[in-house]
Amino acid sequence: MISIDGLAVEFGGSALFSDISFVVNENDRIALMGKNGAGKSTLLKIIAGVQKPSKGRVSAPGDAVIAYLPQHLMTENKRSVFDEASQAFAQVLAMQKELDELNHQLTIRTDYESPEYYEIIEKVSQLSEKLYSQGEINFNAEVEKILLGLGFVREDFQRPTSEFSGGWRMRIELAKLLLQNPDLILLDEPTNHLDIESVQWLEEFLVNSGKAVIVISHDRAFVDRITSRTIEVTMGRIYDYKVNYTKYLELRKERREQQQKAYDEQQKMIAETKEYIERFKGTYSKTNQVQSRVRMLDKLQLVEVDEVDNSRLRLRFPPAPRSGSYPVITDNVSKSYDDLLVFDKASITIHRGDRVSFVGKNGEGKSTMIKAIMGQIDHGGTMTLGHNAKIGYFAQNEASLLDGDLTVFQTIDDVAVGDIRTKIKDILGAFMFGADDWDKKVGVLSGGERTRLAMIKLLLEPVNLLILDEPTNHLDMRTKDILKQALLEFEGTLILVSHDRDFLDGLVTKVFEFGNKRVKEHLEGIQEFLERKKMENLQELEV
Repeated sequence: MISIDGLAVEFGGSALFSDISFVVNENDRIALMGKNGAGKSTLLKIIAGVQKPSKGRVSAPGDAVIAYLPQHLMTENKRSVFDEASQAFAQVLAMQKELDELNHQLTIRTDYESPEYYEIIEKVSQLSEKLYSQGEINFNAEVEKILLGLGFVREDFQRPTSEFSGGWRMRIELAKLLLQNPDLILLDEPTNHLDIESVQWLEEFLVNSGKAVIVISHDRAFVDRITSRTIEVTMGRIYDYKVNYTKYLELRKERREQQQKAYDEQQKMIAETKEYIERFKGTYSKTNQVQSRVRMLDKLQLVEVDEVDNSRLRLRFPPAPRSGSYPVITDNVSKSYDDLLVFDKASITIHRGDRVSFVGKNGEGKSTMIKAIMGQIDHGGTMTLGHNAKIGYFAQNEASLLDGDLTVFQTIDDVAVGDIRTKIKDILGAFMFGADDWDKKVGVLSGGERTRLAMIKLLLEPVNLLILDEPTNHLDMRTKDILKQALLEFEGTLILVSHDRDFLDGLVTKVFEFGNKRVKEHLEGIQEFLERKKMENLQELEV
């Protein structure tokens, strides 16, 4: 059991949160919820011990292992993938090495009666007891199992980590974390860089591991699958619900309605009391009653209504010229990098108005196909873009391409045209950029803030072929809902690469599956595709 007692965090005289207390029990699986800036990541860092609170403390048993995966990583080094993941056992391996050295000392020393000899025996005894408590672990087998589950292939094991993208290096950190066999796992946006199959593997691991988990995630399906308790951080305090995310939303709505009712009744009472005071404050016979009501108002504890986004802003893509009937046609397209064949003889036809998703494991060629469509890479075969195709493209690194010297407002003002220019502040607000943010330079924004800003830019461009490569990374659920609604109303053609099942569900009607150097077309939505794939996997398992 891990206890969080009276935590408070203050920045520059203002409190982020105060007097937060709760207990994490064995096997608890907790979703940490709240709007951006509420303090979720800060709370996770405090529990992990990487940040100190202004007040309060975190108490855990002395032998408890708390493992923390931050949202943003990570250091590059020259270790191989396998060796880096094996660092999870560095402490155990170091103890084993020290024990071997001490035992060697005992075999060569002859000063059997000396204090030093007895000291070595004592150390051997202590180390042996510690190692015995770890149990017998086949380190290599454990590392291999975790790495394969997270999407690596055996050929990757001896490659240096510096050859991998940030997303893959994040998986190595996740592997190290899981290999520690922690009592409490802290995860901050763990699915941002995982493909659908890896997310499903992680779900199964967390559900079946029997360990306590606290997770911050904007992947609704992932959160609902793995958690059974939801802690909301809002307005400097917490609400603890013993239910999953979907049920929490219902209970939160009920709580807010009750708060609003109590608030309205109190405001009515305050108004009536003030009216009485104003009417009779000069009347001698009413002096006591007036003073009594004044004192009552002074001592009154005001009912607060939890903050909620009341924005009903609907973002729409500006109208664009109609494209030809077939915006994208590929004929026997192939792509290799040196000796590595990514895909071969890929023939795809995308009709005007299609909403398609590219899915498959990382490294199977989804982003490569998009680069081929965009004309950014050479390839074999024929790639044909339809008549009058106006492409809007959101790359995985789109956020890093923004001009760091412009302000947030200037960035959007430069691309907005027509009536939309009068709504720039509303649009910025819908994507969580308040008035204090408008004059910030883009260069000082976090990765998540840049992603949101890049997404706004895309929403303002008149295009008829939208290509989005992992657009929901770093977007919270409300922002994703706004984006999804805008895409549902988009009248053009849509190509989506995403691991976010909840975001894709109901949005796409055709799936192109990348795998085994091929691209296979499925005329179905993402939910039907995943359900059928699971059935196929079960049949293969039986065989």
